[in-house]
Amino acid sequence: MPAATPPDAPFDVHVRGTVFLDIVLTGLEAEPRLGTEVWTSGMGSCPGGIANMAVAAARLGLRTSLAAAFSTDAYGQFCWQTLGEQEGVDLSASRRVADWHSPVTVSLAWGGDRAMVTHEHPAPGEDPGDVPPARASLVHLAAEPQPWVRRAAAAGSLVVADVGWDPTAEWSADVLAGLEHCHAFLPNHVEALRYTRTDTPERAAAALARHVPLAVVTRGADGAVAVDAATGESADCPGLPFEALDTTGAGDVFGAGFVAATLGGWPLGDRLAFANLCAGLSVQQFGGSLSAPGWGDIADWWHHLRTGPRTSATAQLVRRYGFLDDVLPAEHGRAVRRAGATLAVLDDLPRNDLPRGDGATA
Repeated sequence: MPAATPPDAPFDVHVRGTVFLDIVLTGLEAEPRLGTEVWTSGMGSCPGGIANMAVAAARLGLRTSLAAAFSTDAYGQFCWQTLGEQEGVDLSASRRVADWHSPVTVSLAWGGDRAMVTHEHPAPGEDPGDVPPARASLVHLAAEPQPWVRRAAAAGSLVVADVGWDPTAEWSADVLAGLEHCHAFLPNHVEALRYTRTDTPERAAAALARHVPLAVVTRGADGAVAVDAATGESADCPGLPFEALDTTGAGDVFGAGFVAATLGGWPLGDRLAFANLCAGLSVQQFGGSLSAPGWGDIADWWHHLRTGPRTSATAQLVRRYGFLDDVLPAEHGRAVRRAGATLAVLDDLPRNDLPRGDGATA
């Protein structure tokens, strides 16, 4: 692992990108089709996009800085307050923009996956480009160079990259040039196979390890595989038997969990297992960022696993996740909140009336 920014840096994680208002619909009766109307039993509103990573990192106790543009419209105000006041994400590197419509994504969760419809206009003005000192940085790769990534890496920040869907369907390998200053790359298996022109996640991880020191390919419910090009180590960690209510943002939650474990200096296999657990817990809730687990959710799962009925499968999980006894904090901190069914400006609600998540703590 390369030399990192000193632990006394003001932030553990810096993330930068676009924040969307996510409106997530779950419990669809059928797959939506043209000319039909489908009713849904669940709905959640929350900050999305790069906010998924920021919230997931903050809920794991990482001091998190976010640089993004926020509209002064109602959607932007909701996202600003949710991130800054509710989730404790530092927004000093972010900016407010008037006369601009907040980016919006509608996510339709159905059949264990999701489809998304997005409306976005580029934010006016220039990103100031300042990079606060942070031990790690999370970035979505883009076709265009991102100078801030080079500056973060030069300052000693451990840069961990993800990548989004390619609407052109070209999956140009040129995008991988953005990995030059990255320590790790965490695409899902669809993205990895298409960018590398390989036919299995394992081969894709090996191919990506030629571009970046650490390649991790996520496989959804099947877990993740990783190849460490520096040491030659590889790891394969299966998924967990969780029923998926909503997979929106699960890859971002995986990334935040992997970064938290990496900053903790854990072995590669434990990092994959922990990130799988974070992502698995998130898909049991609806609403991208606010489905991210806190330490209380993780502690509750671990307690129920160890004290519940013992089968060969649970015994295997207890052995695999035994490292949690050494890393769970003594105090689990504040309660986390889940996505609400309607959009509201937080100032309209007393703090103790905000929706909370089943008593879980973070």
